[in-house]
Amino acid sequence: MRPPLASQLLEFGRTIRLSHSLFALPFALGAALLAEPPYPDGWSLALLAACMVAARTAAMGMNRVADASLDARNPRTADRAIPAGRLSRRTALVLTILSGAAFIGLAWLFVPLRQNRWPGLLAPVFLVVLVGYSWTKRLTWLTHWTLGLALGLSPVGVWVALRGTVSVAPLMIGAGVLFWTAGFDILYALQDVEVDRRQGLHSAAARLGRAGALKVALASHVVAMLLLAPVALMDHGQPRLGWLGLGSLAALAAIGVELAFQHIRARRASPEQIATALFPANALVSMMWLVGVVLDVIVGLRVRVFV
Repeated sequence: MRPPLASQLLEFGRTIRLSHSLFALPFALGAALLAEPPYPDGWSLALLAACMVAARTAAMGMNRVADASLDARNPRTADRAIPAGRLSRRTALVLTILSGAAFIGLAWLFVPLRQNRWPGLLAPVFLVVLVGYSWTKRLTWLTHWTLGLALGLSPVGVWVALRGTVSVAPLMIGAGVLFWTAGFDILYALQDVEVDRRQGLHSAAARLGRAGALKVALASHVVAMLLLAPVALMDHGQPRLGWLGLGSLAALAAIGVELAFQHIRARRASPEQIATALFPANALVSMMWLVGVVLDVIVGLRVRVFV
């Protein structure tokens, strides 16, 4: 017997895990502050937030639909809403399609708001990446970097929506998010190594083993730090080497320490402890970066270090 629609809607809301927005949203907000300092107008911020919620809902909804049969065969995920029978796959697919359509429709609102067609034109392309990620684990262990691309598009999309162009800063932020996301996703995948191998799924851990996956995750996080660091030397999206953002610099130092502890915990944690040990830490990383940008752009902690 199919559960009532109202209960399925509640289950859909739970299964897309809104709390995971803490990964990408702070980077998107930081990009918005850098694009139009000290901050864009309220309507633009509200529309950006609505686009992100719709896009993320579509992406997570498709992930749950695509992985329903895989989740049912994994003891860690067997209690998720679709395999457990609390949410029908059809309802989840309909809500996912509606969310994707809402994202595209909202993106076109930047035409009357800011005379900018690029968000509407690019939204379908972004959506293909967001929903396509869910199938990459069946094809390649580069799936971690595909997820990173999905999250890394958010600061780039925000910049294009506000400026109508793209420049160095959002590309570096987006690339930094890409490698940061890939790094923590590799660590999360340590929970399911044997299950992935049995089901023929690809991950760095399934391909390289635990020790190899830990090395690749560390390398990805080092690259992420190198990509995000020059943003502290930028102004309005362009290099401005006479200035240094003290807030961003402090945030990057804190992020480096947090990532180091994260890798220490990952090496010591059992597979069952990985998610609880690392999720709060990764949410904190993105929030620290946003705080650094706020201190630079709104509070004004940029200082001239040389002429």
